[in-house]
Amino acid sequence: MNIFGVGLPEVTVILILALLIFGPKKLPELGKQLGKTLKSLKKASNEFQNEIDQVMNEEDKDESPKSIESNQKNEINQEKINSENSNN
Repeated sequence: MNIFGVGLPEVTVILILALLIFGPKKLPELGKQLGKTLKSLKKASNEFQNEIDQVMNEEDKDESPKSIESNQKNEINQEKINSENSNN
């Protein structure tokens, strides 16, 4: 078990210290609050990642038509060159 680079012995020491500092009555409430905090951080992280993905997809879509247009122009120019060469 490796949570945030902390192994099982370290987690055990942290839990024992928390139990001694806050007491057994307060510990479940603190755990619940910690769980809610972690859940909201994960949700915010996922939303941020989704926004980044959307921006990247929009940029890709914006670049795609330009590359298609430039490819079509290159093909037309190549055809003109080929037809000029065949006429000569």
